[in-house]
Amino acid sequence: MSSWFKRKEKGIQTATDQKKDTPKGLWYKSPTGKIVESDELAKNFYVSPEDDYHVRIGSKEYFEILFDDNKFTELDVKLSSKDPLKFEDTKKYVDRLKAAEAKTGLKDAVRTAVGKSMGKNVVICCMDFSFIGGSMGSVVGEKIARGIDHAIKKKLPFVMISKSGGARMMEAALSLMQLAKTSAKLAQLAEAGIPYISLCTDPTTGGTTASYAMLGDINISEPGALIGFAGPRVVKEATGKELPEGFQTAEFLQEHGFLDFIVHRRDLKKKINLYIDLIENNPVRQ
Repeated sequence: MSSWFKRKEKGIQTATDQKKDTPKGLWYKSPTGKIVESDELAKNFYVSPEDDYHVRIGSKEYFEILFDDNKFTELDVKLSSKDPLKFEDTKKYVDRLKAAEAKTGLKDAVRTAVGKSMGKNVVICCMDFSFIGGSMGSVVGEKIARGIDHAIKKKLPFVMISKSGGARMMEAALSLMQLAKTSAKLAQLAEAGIPYISLCTDPTTGGTTASYAMLGDINISEPGALIGFAGPRVVKEATGKELPEGFQTAEFLQEHGFLDFIVHRRDLKKKINLYIDLIENNPVRQ
């Protein structure tokens, strides 16, 4: 009786042309080892259903979540970085920019858009970590500043979604100037009496944390997000002390008064609009 398969000396073998590859992106494995189908993950707001792990997402996904029917008008679409310092380390800065743009399809590490969220027009700026680590360069600062200007002109609430590794070293002092620039613009927004909601996502670090990320009328975060200025190793070396458990997590920061609320991604749209209504003293919507 012949077997339905044939064995060879080195085990069962399949001809190369008969092998089938599993499509990439079909499954997602969370850091805790939980596996979920990518389609199911998207339907669950990119949160792993078994362990509630919030997967890092970018502006495309946040716009889908926050804007009604994913309809919005993007502002300053073509704004892109230059290389005023002619910076070069292991690679030329201009080459890094070209590579990042080709890889991500983005012009820089932030996108700004205006549209309706729960029927109310809002301006949303969202950072993309996939573009050079979400680093804050001149274009990031300029697009945020212009987004704030648009919010002031149209009297619209402003939402900032931060996800950044900090300042962009390839732009040196020009990058650091964006801290003051964006902070000054937010002061103008406050003077105009317009709500500003800041959402810190994983990770929010460096100059981003030291400026617009922590200047909201209400500062919120997603569960488990890393939020801080310098990394834990640098803080430990500077202070000479052991760091407490959970240091620089969203939960630790909320406990110590740096955050107002932690919001699950499935509730993000509803909560942001609730906070805007509270600031504007509008009746609470059902």
